[in-house]
Order: sequence, then structure tokens, then C-alpha cells
Amino acid sequence: MSQGAYEVSLLKSDNDLSEWDAFVDESPQGCIFCRSWWLDAVCPDGYEILVLRKGGRIVAGMPLPKFRTWYGTVVQMPMLTQTLGVLLAPPTGEKYERRLSREMEVLRALVDAIPPFKVIAFNCHYSFTNWLPFYWDGYTQTTRYTYVIEDTSDLDAVWSGMGQAVRTEIRKAEKNGIEVVESDNLDEFWRLNSMTWERQGRSVPYTRSFLEHLDETCSRHAARTIFIAKDCLGRVHSALYVVYDNKAMYNLMQGGDPALRSSGANPLAMWRSIQLAAERGIRYDFEGSMLENVEPFFRHFGARQKPYFRIWKDKRPLWVKTYQYLRAKAGHLARAIGLRR
Repeated sequence: MSQGAYEVSLLKSDNDLSEWDAFVDESPQGCIFCRSWWLDAVCPDGYEILVLRKGGRIVAGMPLPKFRTWYGTVVQMPMLTQTLGVLLAPPTGEKYERRLSREMEVLRALVDAIPPFKVIAFNCHYSFTNWLPFYWDGYTQTTRYTYVIEDTSDLDAVWSGMGQAVRTEIRKAEKNGIEVVESDNLDEFWRLNSMTWERQGRSVPYTRSFLEHLDETCSRHAARTIFIAKDCLGRVHSALYVVYDNKAMYNLMQGGDPALRSSGANPLAMWRSIQLAAERGIRYDFEGSMLENVEPFFRHFGARQKPYFRIWKDKRPLWVKTYQYLRAKAGHLARAIGLRR
């Protein structure tokens, strides 16, 4: 299928996707979450990848994770997946006006080629900054934030850039004999991760079987490390789960024992993971948070704030939207008064 000057194709989850994974490697927006093996692990209903080629080469692409609902198939972000969205080929050395014009042309063709869905919603990598063609096609956008240490090569500089309170917590943990070790103990991580959700009065949003499958996949691709922080009595204080590729490390999940929260173990585990990113020569992405009580913790590590887009279009009938809204409000109310975890 052609879209103007571009050849459009829709790669299926059971296709040979080695060409796509190579494009993920070279694209500025490419990351671990866009790789076919990650999508295989987190998309139970399958996925497609929309690809634009010119001269036989991929110039843009977009993963489309599919989820079946009672009102039709939707495209949305899979669990534990930070960003997908649009991937573009690396920019050339041409002047800005020409490069932006070419980008507009590519994005218009990509938007026009998106298959019809009831709902489509995706988070873009922070290096994707041009959503105008989506706006012109009736999409909506909101801005979210992550925090990133772009250069981990100079750990002294990273340490100096951290807030005093975080450094004090790390020193306290070390002084109190907290040790952070790399582990394959998913049982221990799940226990602490579940405790954190329970402390917040919420259920874990993913199942144990989902996490086991993702962990097995990441382990097979040498793309994850579990950090366990424990004291000299053998008590486990906190755990941190990071994933990475050859570009970045992502703070994917964490957990801690509520009774031991004041030990400084969590900041120490975070610092050890940053040191691992430095060893691998990659940047560190805290994966951000829009929660007011969580955001300062990442900010105080000296990371830079990075805005990114969440873009969506909702074509559901009004009655479906109203029903979903009321159902969500009822769920929030039930949790607020303690009827539902």
C-alpha cells in the first residue's frame, strides 16, 4: 500500500521483525519498550507495527498494541510500558526548515495510514516534539513528565547534582549497614512491591503471572536487574527493578517494607542502579511521576525534567464514554470509602 511518496505496511506480531528492531536501535525515539520481544511479552491480544518506507528503508514507524474490549478493539499503552508512539529515522544534516518540512510530510503520511480503531492512546518518547499533524487530524494531547540523567559517565558530577537530603539518606543507609545486592529473587521483589501498593490502599495493577512472563523475557534478553537492599540482620528493606537496552536504563518498579521505610535503603538502591547505568555507559530514566508526593524524590536525584506527549483519539459513542466515566468514578468512590482495594 502506498501513501503518497511512501510505502505503507502493517507488520504483525508473528512477522519477522528483525528489520523493525534494527530501526528501533537507530531511531532517537527507539527504546526497550518498542522492541518486538518487549511487545510480545506485554501485549496478550497481539499488536501491529505501522511502518513507512521510502526507497526501501524505514523512515517512520509506530507500534499499535491491541486490546479487546466489550465495545471493540482499542490501541493503548500496555502495562509497565512507559513510551511507544512515533519513531522517526535519525535527522540528516540538512537545514532546519527542510528537515522540519520533511518531518511534517512523514508524520502526515503516518497519521493518514493509522488503521481505524474505537480508541487510540499512546505515550511518546520525550525526544518526539512535533504532534501538529495529529492535532490537525483531531487528536488530543496532554503533557506528562519524566526525569532523566542524560550523562552518567561522571558519577562525581551526578552525586554533586543530587539534593542534600537524598545524599544524607544514602549515607545513613550505608552507615547503618544496608547492603544492596543484585538478585534474581522475583518472589522477594513481588512481596515488597505488593506491600507498597497495599500501603497506598490499592491493588497491584498487574498480575503475578504477567510479571513472571515479563521477567523471564527480560532475563532471557539480558535486559533487567533486580536490586535487593537488606540489613545485617537479613531483613529486606526495599527492592528495585530496572530494565535497560544499549541507550537507557529505566526505573520500572520498586517496593519496600512499610515498617522499614526510614532506613534510606530505597535511595541507596536507586544510587546503585545509577552506578550500574554508568558502568553500561547509558542514561538513566526515572520514568517520572505525575503524583505530587512522588515527583520530588526523582527531582532530588538531580535528574532533568523531560516533557513528553500523551496523544489520543476517542471515537466511542457518547453513551459508552458516559458509562465508562461513571464506572470509573464509582470505583474511585468505592476505594475512597474502603469498599474496594
